[in-house]
Amino acid sequence: MKTQIALLLVLLAGPLPALAVIESYDFETPAQEQRFKQLSEELRCLVCQNENLASSRADLAQDLRQQLHEMILAGASNDEIVEYMVARYGDFVLYRPPVKSSTWLLWFGPAILAVLAVWVVVRVVKANARADEMPLDDAERRRVQQALDRRR
Repeated sequence: MKTQIALLLVLLAGPLPALAVIESYDFETPAQEQRFKQLSEELRCLVCQNENLASSRADLAQDLRQQLHEMILAGASNDEIVEYMVARYGDFVLYRPPVKSSTWLLWFGPAILAVLAVWVVVRVVKANARADEMPLDDAERRRVQQALDRRR
């Protein structure tokens, strides 16, 4: 029975790779194909956000790869292609956006948060150290002693 279920699962899963879309782009030269690969790895999928165009299966990524292919065949330079994509989709389409006033938070935000976190930790540790060093007055000592006596 187990082998029949396993065989059924294998037979059902067999056609799944055939359902995957396999894109094929023809280029006139190997240099154009290399540029396509390089640019599709440098540009971000706007739907997936954490994937580049080369690895994304989103419909928009497929459209952008097609646009990239057409622009390369039309003779557009890498800079022209990147400028077109940024003009249309903004700096977010780049995995390495330029450092400018609109992207400062993106570039420097993590470092600012890390410095702020270290500052908070240092303040908390110092406050705890000072609290441990503060001497007890007579009333506090009596309360502590009474609490200890009750525990015995």
